[in-house]
Amino acid sequence: MKTNAIRIHKIGGPEEMKWEEIDVPSPKENEVLIKHNVIGLNYIDTYFRSGLYPTPLPTGIGMEGAGVIEEIGPAVTEFSVGDRVAYASSPLGSYSEKRVFPIDNLIKIPNEISDELAAAIMLKGMTAEYLIKRTFEVKAGQTVLFHAAAGGVGLIACQWLKAIGATVIGTVGTQEKATLAKANGCDHTILYKEESFVEKVKEITNNKGVPVVYDSVGKDTSLQSLDCLSPLGLLVIFGNSSGNAPPIDPGLLAAKGSLYVTRPTLFSYNSTREKLLQSAEEVFKMIKNESVSIKIGAKYELKDAVQAHKDLQNRKTSGSILLIP
Repeated sequence: MKTNAIRIHKIGGPEEMKWEEIDVPSPKENEVLIKHNVIGLNYIDTYFRSGLYPTPLPTGIGMEGAGVIEEIGPAVTEFSVGDRVAYASSPLGSYSEKRVFPIDNLIKIPNEISDELAAAIMLKGMTAEYLIKRTFEVKAGQTVLFHAAAGGVGLIACQWLKAIGATVIGTVGTQEKATLAKANGCDHTILYKEESFVEKVKEITNNKGVPVVYDSVGKDTSLQSLDCLSPLGLLVIFGNSSGNAPPIDPGLLAAKGSLYVTRPTLFSYNSTREKLLQSAEEVFKMIKNESVSIKIGAKYELKDAVQAHKDLQNRKTSGSILLIP
């Protein structure tokens, strides 16, 4: 069977992604063939494309998709042809019209959730879930700092934190994004290009700092993020949109208040099927009870993924970005 997909033959910029016809094999044991209806674009996709996260070449790209099962492999009993399904994990290759995928990483989409919503929420929603509930369990009354508050994960996290009863300080790049973040639960926004987020956090917290900083920016913010923490606070570096965070001297952590630093990934936190199902259920529950709503910031045709990546990296987007086969 033939299908069309975005493929990468060498690492580099968005222009290295090529729209190609490829062969799709029949599903093997514990695999299914999925026809994608919607594909989620995430910043982690740029890491694989650029080589920041090494992967053998040539390769497909993308880790999030939603669609319908067209064929099941041997020994598959949990899923049937016609099931609506979604995923947010490896193996790479969601930027495709059709693909074979292992059932261990697959989730059935609830009837109340559309394919578009599923593709927009799976990776970002489960990322917000593990950050807020498992990496650092945020409690009502706590104040947290969340960088890139108007991004795909940020908008979900701000709403989730507000539902818990936390106070959210968010950094954003523009006034437009500040307005968007505030509309999604962010109590205080900091325009990081115009003012020191460290000074603003100290001002907002009366110099107490915050118990946790969620940082997906990395290189440009991580060291300053340490200065926003209260003693025994935790810096959670979960992304690298500006590049890898620099090494952090343990002595610096001691001097700044016996601080902690972690570099978590969704794949470690959802390393078993049981954890994956629990995480997805938490996300779907927050949507169903309307604690979290999803902003779809842009849609692109799948064959225009190059432009989508350019817009994402140039910070022209906000919210969730979808690719339509």
